[in-house]
Amino acid sequence: HLLDGAPMSQTIEHQANQNRLTTVVDGHVCVIDYHLNGSVMTITHTGVPDAVGGRGIAAALTQAALEAARHNHWQVIAQCSYVATYIKRHPEYADLVAPGSPS
Repeated sequence: HLLDGAPMSQTIEHQANQNRLTTVVDGHVCVIDYHLNGSVMTITHTGVPDAVGGRGIAAALTQAALEAARHNHWQVIAQCSYVATYIKRHPEYADLVAPGSPS
């Protein structure tokens, strides 16, 4: 399942069988990892190598993960501090946050 809208027209691939979304930028693999428990997606880690940092890649991965959650009717728990901050800055995703999630 491929998602568009990544920076520099990179393709973000949702590897559901591995519970991650990935994109490759200039040969560097960038990832967002999650656990799925029923219909609750717990995002645990966003990883963008320093060599390609500062290009909005983590934001694109986060947006893609949240759109996947919306598409699949999942609620989200942001264990990753980057994702928690992203949701605070993008209130259009606040409705995805699972009740009782750390704020």
